[in-house]
Amino acid sequence: MARNKNALRGHFIQEYTPGQDEPGEEWLELAHYISNIAMEPNETTEEEAFYDGDGTLEETVTGVARAYSPEGHFDPEDPAQALIESLQDEVGDKRIVWHRVVRSDGKKEWVGPATVLNIIAGAGEASAYETFSCTIRFKEKPKEIDLDSGGGGSAQTVGVSKVLSADEDNKAVTTSDKK
Repeated sequence: MARNKNALRGHFIQEYTPGQDEPGEEWLELAHYISNIAMEPNETTEEEAFYDGDGTLEETVTGVARAYSPEGHFDPEDPAQALIESLQDEVGDKRIVWHRVVRSDGKKEWVGPATVLNIIAGAGEASAYETFSCTIRFKEKPKEIDLDSGGGGSAQTVGVSKVLSADEDNKAVTTSDKK
């Protein structure tokens, strides 16, 4: 049984244009000074009891919106954090980004439009470093992509943020050669 460090899981964002069906090739990694990314599943349920049972309520999941909440220190020069900071006074579709999550073993990824909520880009105690946090919630069920299509790919060779090609400042990554 494999155990992978959380740091191998990749979280990426890019700008979203309303009506855009597919993301572009350039992704911004959300990792610099990020010390924790919590997963926050938002599930809607309905409870009902039926006569063909014993009257005990049965709970059915009727909706799911997967969300992630990164937190750490704010760096206004980090492109991913700067993009999120630029959304803090926006509403509606202007709060949407493309979000890409690559599993820590590099064999699967999930991609889809997501709403950025609860943005904090620079706050905290006077003696502390500025904090950064937000919640990135998929707007719909994200597209699940199998990155290990028989090629025996691994986290070292396929899809994980640390090994994708990057620009000279190691800020933006491109996925054009991920397979």
